[in-house]
Amino acid sequence: VAHALHKQETALFFLSSRTGQMVKRPAVGATGFVLDPYDRAATEDHLRTVGDPLLAAFGKHPPYAVFSDSLEVYGADWTPDFLQQFRQKRGYDLTPYLPALVGNMGPITPAVRHDWGQTLTELAEENYLTPIHTWAAQHGTRFRSQTYGTPPVILSSNSLVDLAEGENYHWREFSETRWASSANHLYGRPVTSAETWTWMHSPAFRGTPLDLKVEADLDFLNGINQLIGHGWPYSPPSAGEPGWSFYAAGAWDDHNPWWFVMPQVTRYLQRISYVLRQGRQVNDVAVLLPTDDAWANFTPDNDSVSDQMHTLLGPNLIPQILDAGFNFDYIDATAIAKVGIPYRILILPGITRVPLSTYRAIQSYAQHGGVVIATRCLPSTAPGWLNASTQTTQIQQLSKQIFEESDAPGQFIATELQLGSMLTRAFQPDVVMAPQAHDVGFVHRKLANGDLYFLVNTSNQSRRFLATFRVMARTAQWWDPDSGAVTWAANRNSLNISMQPYETRILVFLSDHVNSAPKAPTLQLLPQPVDLSANWKVDFLQQNRTTNYSTLHSWTDDSPTRFYSGQVAYEKTFQILKSLRAAGTIVHLDFGPGEAVTQQEKLSPELRAFLESPVREAAQIYVNGKLAGNVWHPPFEVDVTRFLQPGENHLRIIVGNLAINEMAGRALPDYRLLNQRYGERFAPQDMDHLEPLPSGILGHVYLRGYRELVSSK
Repeated sequence: VAHALHKQETALFFLSSRTGQMVKRPAVGATGFVLDPYDRAATEDHLRTVGDPLLAAFGKHPPYAVFSDSLEVYGADWTPDFLQQFRQKRGYDLTPYLPALVGNMGPITPAVRHDWGQTLTELAEENYLTPIHTWAAQHGTRFRSQTYGTPPVILSSNSLVDLAEGENYHWREFSETRWASSANHLYGRPVTSAETWTWMHSPAFRGTPLDLKVEADLDFLNGINQLIGHGWPYSPPSAGEPGWSFYAAGAWDDHNPWWFVMPQVTRYLQRISYVLRQGRQVNDVAVLLPTDDAWANFTPDNDSVSDQMHTLLGPNLIPQILDAGFNFDYIDATAIAKVGIPYRILILPGITRVPLSTYRAIQSYAQHGGVVIATRCLPSTAPGWLNASTQTTQIQQLSKQIFEESDAPGQFIATELQLGSMLTRAFQPDVVMAPQAHDVGFVHRKLANGDLYFLVNTSNQSRRFLATFRVMARTAQWWDPDSGAVTWAANRNSLNISMQPYETRILVFLSDHVNSAPKAPTLQLLPQPVDLSANWKVDFLQQNRTTNYSTLHSWTDDSPTRFYSGQVAYEKTFQILKSLRAAGTIVHLDFGPGEAVTQQEKLSPELRAFLESPVREAAQIYVNGKLAGNVWHPPFEVDVTRFLQPGENHLRIIVGNLAINEMAGRALPDYRLLNQRYGERFAPQDMDHLEPLPSGILGHVYLRGYRELVSSK
C-alpha cells in the first residue's frame, strides 16, 4: 500500500505471483515448489514426469489406487490466468473489485469474495482433481483423495474421486472424516477410508493397542469402514531397537513389545470394517453446509471451505442431533442438484446465502413431506454479485413461504439448543437411551433382512442405560466384535445395555426368520474368588533374567528392570476350588477394572485412551500349556473355564510393555549431522524428559466363578 499526496487517497498494488511454498518433508531429491493446483498444465506435467514412470514400474499389475493427501497448499488463492477465468465463469471483470479481496468495499465485499472463492473451487476441480481422476482411470487404477483444505474444494468435489478419504476422529463436532463419508453416501460409494493414528499418543512408541481401538472406533462413528494406518516405518536391523520412527507419533510395527496381540487387534478392526460395509447407512438427518457463506468469508490466507465449517456450524448443532437419537450426513447445494435430498430431515444451520435453484428444491422437498428446520437465521441473500439484486428478493420471498406464512411447511428456531426437542417432535428417533448417554454413539446399517447397530462407548467410564430402538424385528442378536460369536439378545426393541469403558457392541435385528442363536447366559458372581496375586516366578525374556515377585508390582520399581522394554513371562501353579468345578460354573481370570485417567478438554490432534490397563500393555494367558486368550482392552479378563483341570493347574502369562522404557534409559539419537546433510526434514515429538512407564501386571489377579442362571444350550 502506497499513500498518495492526498491522505484521503490510497493506492493498492496487486502482484500476481506464486505462493513460494515448498514441498513439506520431501524425499531426498524431491525438494521443490508445490505445483499450482489451478494450472492443468502443471498437474499433467507432474503426472507425466513423475506418475507415468512410477506406474510403469508396476507392469501389468497397477496399484489399487493412487493417492492425494490432504490439500495443504497454503495461500493458494490465485493463478496467472485467474482474471480471464473469473470473467468467463462469473460474467464480469474482477479487476475493479480486487480491493474487496483485501479490504472493505462496502456491501458488495462479501459477494465479490464469494465469486472469488467459487472460482477457485471450480478451477481446482477442473485442473487438479479431474485430470488426476482421468489419468488414474487410463492406467487401470483408482483415485483416492483427502479432498478438503486448500485449494478450497467443497463436499461435492468428492464426486470427482473414486475413493473419498477423511482425517480427524472427532465425532461430536465437524470433521473432515464425516465430510468424506457423507459425500460417499450421497454419491453411492460404499467404502470410505480415513487416515488413522497419525498423531496418536505422542511420542513415538507410546501408543497402546487400546489407543488403536479407541481412535478407530471414533472413525467408525464418523461413517468410516476402511482404515488407512499411519504408519509403519521401515527400519533395518542395523538401526537396533526400537528402530526408526516417523516424524508423527505412531510407530505401529513389531518393535513394540506388545505386538503379539496385534493379530487380535486387527481381527477386531477387520470385523467392524466388514459389518459396516453391509447394507446401507441409515442417517435420517442432512445438514446443509453453508458453502456459499464460507466463500463469502474468504480473505487471503483464509480460503478453505472445510476449515470454516467449525465456526459456521457452531458448537451446539451436532451434539443436539446426536443426543436426540439421530445420525446425520452433510449435504451441499451441488449434491442437491445432482441427487436431491434423500433424507427425512434437512437442517439449514444459520445459513445466510443459498443458491436460488437450491432453495427452490428445498421448498419442493418441504411441500412433499420433507422436514426442513432453519436455525439462527433464515436465508436472505443470493450468493455472488452479478445477479444478487434480482435473486435476493426471490430468496427472501422463499424464506417467507417456507418458514413464515400460516401454512409454511418449514420450522425455524432461534438457537440450536432447541434443535433436539424439535427433531424428536418431527420424527421418531432411531435410538433413545435412558438415562441419556452423551458419550455413547451408534451407527445404523439397513440390511436386506434386518438392521445392524454398532454401539460405541467413547468414554473411560462404564455406562448402563435402557436403549429403545425404532426398528421392530422377530429376532435380536448380539454379534461379538472380538470373537464373532452370536447370541440371542431379546425379541423386543428395548434392551438394558451395560458397556465397559471404550467397549463396542454389535446388535442385529433380523426380520425374516425366528431365533436360531443360543441364548446369552445370565451370570451370578459366586463368593470367595481365588486370589492369585502373590508368589510369581517372573522371567524377563529379552534379559535372560529370572526373579520372584512375592507381590505384583511394576517392574520399573526395581533397579535392574527400570528401563526394560520387552516381554516378561509370569508363572505360577495353583489349586482349583471345588466350587469352581461345579456344573454350570464359568470361571474368569480377572485382572481388575483398570484406572481411569483425568481427560483433557481438548486433545487435537493427539489422541489416547484415558484408561490405564491393569496389565501394561497387553498379555497372553496360557492355562496348562494352552492359549486361553489375550488381554488388551476392557473388560480385562479371560474365560478360562474349559482350560482348567481338577487339582493342580499351571498359569503362564506373557506381558509386553512399551518401547518407551528402553528409550528413556539411554541417550536419544542426535540428528545434527543428518540435518546438516539433508536439512531438517522433521522434528521428533515429545522426546525430551522421557521417563519409564509402569509395566507388567499391576494390582491383583483373581479367579472368579459365575453361576449360569440361564443355560446357553
